[in-house]
Amino acid sequence: MDGNADNIVVPSEVPQIVRELTERTGINDLTRQPTRDGITTLWVSRKNLCAILRYLKVQAASPYTLLFDLTAIDERQRTRRQGLPDSEFTVIYHLLSFNRNEDIRVKVALIEADLSLPTISDLWPSANWYEREVWDMFGIVFEGHPHLRRIIMPPTWQGHPLRKDHYARATETEPFSLSDEQQEIEQNALRFVPEDWGMRRHSKDSDFMFLNMGPNHPSVHGVFRIALQLDGEEIVDALPDIGYHHRGAEKMGERQSWHTYIPYTDRVEYLGGSMNNLPYVLAVEQLAGIEVPERAQVIRVMICELYRLASHLLFYGTYSQDLGQMSSIFYMFIDREKVFDILESISGARMHASYFRIGGVVMDLPKGWDKRIREFIDYLPARLDQYDKLVLQNSTLKRRTQGVGAYNTAEAIDWSATGPNLRATGLAWDYRKARPYSGYENYEFDIPTGKHGDCYDRCVVRVEEMRQSLRIIRQCLQNMPEGPYKANHPLTTPPPKERTLHDIETLIQHFLNVSWGPVIPSGECCVTVEATKGLNAYYLTSDGGTQSYRTRIRTPSFVHLQMIPMMCRGMMIADLVAILASIDFVMSDVDR
Repeated sequence: MDGNADNIVVPSEVPQIVRELTERTGINDLTRQPTRDGITTLWVSRKNLCAILRYLKVQAASPYTLLFDLTAIDERQRTRRQGLPDSEFTVIYHLLSFNRNEDIRVKVALIEADLSLPTISDLWPSANWYEREVWDMFGIVFEGHPHLRRIIMPPTWQGHPLRKDHYARATETEPFSLSDEQQEIEQNALRFVPEDWGMRRHSKDSDFMFLNMGPNHPSVHGVFRIALQLDGEEIVDALPDIGYHHRGAEKMGERQSWHTYIPYTDRVEYLGGSMNNLPYVLAVEQLAGIEVPERAQVIRVMICELYRLASHLLFYGTYSQDLGQMSSIFYMFIDREKVFDILESISGARMHASYFRIGGVVMDLPKGWDKRIREFIDYLPARLDQYDKLVLQNSTLKRRTQGVGAYNTAEAIDWSATGPNLRATGLAWDYRKARPYSGYENYEFDIPTGKHGDCYDRCVVRVEEMRQSLRIIRQCLQNMPEGPYKANHPLTTPPPKERTLHDIETLIQHFLNVSWGPVIPSGECCVTVEATKGLNAYYLTSDGGTQSYRTRIRTPSFVHLQMIPMMCRGMMIADLVAILASIDFVMSDVDR
């Protein structure tokens, strides 16, 4: 089953932004690509790339101000590329316009003998890390980049892991060994040399101290290192160093079947649980043309909001703990455990339930499922009111967080911030409202915002989001429809159990779908959700097989950490601890 033409969205007329581009810039060599997600996708030449991106960000009437993602794909083994320009490697720029409420995707074709493009880090500061990641993973050079070096892999790594000729399993290479000579090389590569990081003295008379914060410091929330340049206790510069938690989640997407990759998505951002399944299964369903039953959609929304509560409660507790409060985290962990008790009673697991499946959910709600949820949503509001008094109204906490690590809406968009970290600046933009998915248009809830974009407001927004999640869960409780919990579609995985017991043919289909995976029609699709920490997206490329040809995971925490230097220069180390606490990140979401 190939189905190249199935479900591909081909607009009947030229999109407005394409007409604008050709009229205003005079660039006519644009090739439109039909996609399954309906996002306007244009192939442009290398010489016109910067002019087009600058027009889209700066000159367009309603500009595409947010660089949502920047990635690449190794096209050399892709077989179903009918109608696409010749390309061995493709660099992809994904932009978002808040005013238009739409996206545009810009692609540039490259050949292996000439893998270079001009940097756009002068246009979007957030492109700095994205371009470093593409260089690290694919070996594509961005000319003019201020600091093009590896960002995820160790500096001594050989090769570029997301190329198709790079091995995907340890068993595909020689057994690991480390000689004394190689160990010395590795140790020297880890030595901190300020000049290699772009750090320098600001005057002849000054004497700076360089301090490593992490990668095992408790306030950096994981294996994360920040190289600090200090003048006394004042931060002159701060350079984040990531990659210590990298597990190759995108590479694993190329070796697992469409179905068996689902548990990996739970662990990309391990505090969001099954919410991380959602953009992945939605993207696969759009590629396959699967319509999810209404009951399954409501169940998914309810589970997602429960995980949002669990994640925000953890954030709230660790935020206050990092700022010196010891008691609040224990109270909030008790409430988080109550959420996990509910999730366990429904799915059989707690943090990593992998509850969502292609076409629906793994099993229907158990008998009496609503009792615990009803008790919890009646219980938590009063607890949140108590936490407001304990944390948000604490005068010491206010002094340590108000006005600290602040940025405005324009700066947040320039750095590609999303989710609560963007809404804290006052922009009321939530993906669940702007582009509803899984039936979110049927729920009543508000979009909490802040005013100052500081550490305090980032916490206030998340606390109010918990109250809105309770509103959504209550509506799920009151309006849970009857019907199937999984689509009756041949590509759902696994198929409903009753079908497997009907005859040998359906049992064989079940076996093949689980062991080999379903054959998903070729095409490309990106699906985004409002995750716990911001916008999380899966951009999947199918070559008409049982595995993804390219799995791109756009995570919010990756770009949020890039904002640390901007937020902390001129502040004290204690302020940096408050800033880190307010970002709400986990390193698995950064490194993948």
